[in-house]
Amino acid sequence: MQGWRDFLSADGVEDWVVLHGGAAAAYEVGSIAEAAALASEIATVEGVADAAVLLTLSDRRLTVRLTRGVEFLEPHHIDVARAISHVARRQGGVADRSAVQEVQLAVAARPGDLDVEFWRAVLGYDTLADDNGADPLGHGSTFWMQELDPAKPLRHAMHVDVSVAREHAAARLEAALAAGGRVVEDAAAPAFWILSDRAGNRVCIASWPDGAETRSGDMSGPEEE
Repeated sequence: MQGWRDFLSADGVEDWVVLHGGAAAAYEVGSIAEAAALASEIATVEGVADAAVLLTLSDRRLTVRLTRGVEFLEPHHIDVARAISHVARRQGGVADRSAVQEVQLAVAARPGDLDVEFWRAVLGYDTLADDNGADPLGHGSTFWMQELDPAKPLRHAMHVDVSVAREHAAARLEAALAAGGRVVEDAAAPAFWILSDRAGNRVCIASWPDGAETRSGDMSGPEEE
C-alpha cells in the first residue's frame, strides 16, 4: 500500500484525488468535442497505454482514472499523472477536484457466507482482488466484500461508501445532513463519517485515502456496523 502514500506526498499531482479506486482527476472543458480532443492527447502520453488508464467523456468534462483500485498505484503513476496534468493545462482543461468521487457498494456477511463469485456473476463484473469486483465498462460502482463480526446479530448487511477529495468531505457531509441524514458515528472523522437516512440505510462519506496523511490513527476504511 506504499504506492498511494507516495502518490499523496508527491509534488505536481495537485489535480488528482486518491479514491478507493486509486488516483483520479476531472477536467472541465468547453464541449464533448474538446473532451474527446483532450482524451486523444492524453492517450499519447508515455506510460498511459501500459497503466490501465480509464478515460470517461461527458459533454463538458473528461475524467481520468489511473487504476481501478488504490492498491494498484505504483511509482510510475506519479510521472503519468504529472504528464497528464501538463497536457490538460496545455489544452485548456481546468482541474475540478470537487467533481472527483467514487461510489462503492460494501456487501457484508459473516466470514463463512462471503460470496464474491455470486456478486461478480450477477453484476457481470471483473475481478480486481480476491474480495471485490469492478464494472468492466468503468461506468458502475465497484463492490467489495466485508466480513461481519461473528458476534453481531446480523448475518448480512450492505452499505454505500462515497470516497471524495479531502477538502470536499465536510461539504458533502453538510449537504447530506441538510437533506435529512443523521450521523451514526464520527469517531474516525475526518477519515470517514457513518450516516444514515430516515429509514436507517447507511452510507460512509470518506476522505480516506485522499486525506489519510492528514490524520493519525487507523488507516483502514470504514467498517460495517
